[in-house]
Amino acid sequence: MSNTGGGYWRRLMRRLTSDVAELDADDLSERSQASGAQRACDCRCGQEAVVLGRLRSVDMSPTNSAPTLEAELFDGTEGVTLVWLGRRRITGIEPGRTIKARGRIAVRDGCKVLYNPYYELQNTA
Repeated sequence: MSNTGGGYWRRLMRRLTSDVAELDADDLSERSQASGAQRACDCRCGQEAVVLGRLRSVDMSPTNSAPTLEAELFDGTEGVTLVWLGRRRITGIEPGRTIKARGRIAVRDGCKVLYNPYYELQNTA
């Protein structure tokens, strides 16, 4: 049997025995890499990064001086918080939406953050 045949059966067995969240994370990770984006788990503080993933949550956090829109992007490997300062809402930025974001990685409270990232809304198909 060839290596590709063995790989097929291994992937099939994994799909049959994995839970839905694990399979979804694998699909997100594969889509991210296929688009040319970096895996969030490989991004480091201070590095210019492009990440692609699905928004898990979107929250408006009022602060003393200005509102802040925050969204958690998950690419199948790790989460990155996207923060838009001075924004209450951005059309298209909603939970479940897939986006590609670009900016410089920072770390806040031990979590990776992109402040005021450039972003592209992705088609869901």
